[in-house]
Amino acid sequence: MNDTLVTLVGYVATQIDYKETANGPSARFRFAVTPRYFDRRKDAWTDGATSFYTVWARRTLAVNLTGSVSVGEPLVVHGRLRVRDDPPDAEGNRWFSAEIDATAIGHDLNRGTAAFRRITRAEPALMVAQKAAVV
Repeated sequence: MNDTLVTLVGYVATQIDYKETANGPSARFRFAVTPRYFDRRKDAWTDGATSFYTVWARRTLAVNLTGSVSVGEPLVVHGRLRVRDDPPDAEGNRWFSAEIDATAIGHDLNRGTAAFRRITRAEPALMVAQKAAVV
């Protein structure tokens, strides 16, 4: 497997767009990453150019993301980088976009606190029936 895995630190730029699909839940949002560096000439910290990424979350991550994250919150996103090359438009302009297929998303605890709540899953009916038969 030759995937490019990245970890980004930034802020949620748009509302979470959650959808139920044939393959399960899916969510996406735009993520803003602005590098900071110390400018010795100005003797001050300076912001670099902001990069925007589309972050995709699937299945359980999509559901938990939707219930946990709002616009403007600081996050750490880890996942597979995908660069999409769209065909030229009518004027011959080519567009590129960077997307992240997230495998993990969490609040950046350097910028605030969070309270974790574990999701409890209901047991399938078959497992409950098997446990009852054993007792």
